[in-house]
Amino acid sequence: MVLSVSTTSVPGSLADKLKAIADAGFDTVDIHEPDITASELSPADVGRLASDLGLGVGFLQPFRDLEGQVDTEATFARFEEKLKLASLLGAKGLLVTSATVNDDTADVESCLADLKRAAELARKHDQVIAYMALPWAKSVCTDIEALDVVSRVDAPNFGLALNSFFSLADGSKPARLREIPGHQLFHVQLSDAPRLETDIRHLKRHFGLLPGLGALNLSGFVKVLARAGYQGAWSVARVNETAPQPGGTTLARDSYRALVNLLDEVARSEPGMAFATSAMPARVYASGFEFIEFTSDEASARALGESLAALSFRRERKHVSKQVELWRQGSINFVINKDPEGFARKAFLGHGPSVCDMGLRVKDAAQTVARATALGAPDFSQPVGIGELDIPAIRGVGGSVVHFIDEQSDLHRVWDIEFDPVQHKSVVQPAGLRRIDHVAQTMRHDEMQSWLLYYLSTFDMSKAPIHNVADPSGVVHSQAIESPEGEVRLNLNGAVGRNTLAASFLQDGLGAGVQHIALLTDDIFETSEILAQHNFGRLKIPQNYYADLRATFGLDADFVARLQAGSILYDREGAGEYYQIYSRTMFNGFFFEIVQRKGGYAGFGARNAPIRLAAQQTYAASADQNTEPAVS
Repeated sequence: MVLSVSTTSVPGSLADKLKAIADAGFDTVDIHEPDITASELSPADVGRLASDLGLGVGFLQPFRDLEGQVDTEATFARFEEKLKLASLLGAKGLLVTSATVNDDTADVESCLADLKRAAELARKHDQVIAYMALPWAKSVCTDIEALDVVSRVDAPNFGLALNSFFSLADGSKPARLREIPGHQLFHVQLSDAPRLETDIRHLKRHFGLLPGLGALNLSGFVKVLARAGYQGAWSVARVNETAPQPGGTTLARDSYRALVNLLDEVARSEPGMAFATSAMPARVYASGFEFIEFTSDEASARALGESLAALSFRRERKHVSKQVELWRQGSINFVINKDPEGFARKAFLGHGPSVCDMGLRVKDAAQTVARATALGAPDFSQPVGIGELDIPAIRGVGGSVVHFIDEQSDLHRVWDIEFDPVQHKSVVQPAGLRRIDHVAQTMRHDEMQSWLLYYLSTFDMSKAPIHNVADPSGVVHSQAIESPEGEVRLNLNGAVGRNTLAASFLQDGLGAGVQHIALLTDDIFETSEILAQHNFGRLKIPQNYYADLRATFGLDADFVARLQAGSILYDREGAGEYYQIYSRTMFNGFFFEIVQRKGGYAGFGARNAPIRLAAQQTYAASADQNTEPAVS
């Protein structure tokens, strides 16, 4: 199995691209000709650099409008120069696309004659040609038409090139490609798209997501071609120039993770189809959040403790040797770490009081780390004290840490082994909070694909469609992902612009992080009453919201009055209902949410997000002026 990527997938100078691609773990690279044109390195130097980095060079791409041109000799003079360039690079050959501007008077036979001549020229330069159909081309617009051209050219060094986006984005099924002979298929590019697009004029607009981030059936695409006997490289081709661009190292790593995850998915679902990913453990089933850890100093630990107490949490245990506390209610474990040493302290110095770590319950912690590191995630370790457990962990995106707790070892006994019970003088009435419903992580919009790939490739999770949430000062893109049974739910929120509340959270916190944690109750009204007894500081929701709510859903007036009295938000989808209470923000914009789900409601109250954001902005403004926000 050969793993490849196009230089179009990675930003930066050509030298930087090649280094990032090699460091990510790829075997070969396809070079986009404009990268050569813009480079100060000679073609021979580029070839030597790739070789020194351990990279083979696949195809130089693309050569457009070869066949059916009016000035044939000029076209072939240019074509031969590109063959020489490919030879200097040490490339396998040229990727040639079907013509989009050929002469309308040129017939099919003359076009075939041009392509046969091209194949003969390529043979003289010891090069091969991979021929790809463009959906917007003049005559050869589909894979099947391109295959017919390849068959009629009938040259051993002239074969077919496919791009999954061109093959599938119009709604076509992978099965239609099963008749392609493997020996005639020279090159395969893998690119995803957010949705199917039947209008060819709009195809370019959606071109170029990494595999797994869109809606195309790439797994079926790979299966069909592998069954046909394709033996060449699998190449990632991301060309989405309008999308936000993270750094070259990040995109190269994301491309590698996306490709390996796709091939691993195919190998596990297709008996007898082996790729080089077979030694990697399967995607991990995360069965819940074991803990969420906050880093703090004395003052912020005191403020966080007061907030947890108002939520009816109780300080249950303290670490045997460190300044670390466990607060608990139901199956929810919150850890407050104010120790002056270790990772949490470094996180505090970099981000201030914030969530620095979370623990997930998994079947096998060691295999979870093995899977994540095989996909490029760095593992994490720090000195372990006497009597402490060495809990397997990896670094997440943005420098965060994720620990893994399983029941195959003593890991699940961490609270008994490393912590001593705290004596209590009084009983605290629980508020009915049972478990963590979901965790919302806020990041820059250009980081969303990295976070998404990190979770989807490591864990057994599925993604929902992206929602655009209207912030009073901009837009936030929200992507929900969850485990099959909903035990682990995550909301990834990408901040666009600089003025949204999400962007403010990032700026103040110096990086991506957890902005809110939602806690599940079975009775939102009972929980609300108990929280009121503990002086829980909840976010006030405007009166106009409840008038609109009653009209939208035809709700009973008394029921709406109960919602309004507790500043409870409401949503309904079919038979499902959703209730939400928000805390006021603290630290750099962090907050808690209390939710109840009824009737199989699976969403996150997206229609209420603009109301919450506006209320938070009102609260922030009133807090700056030391006044209580109006609610009418």
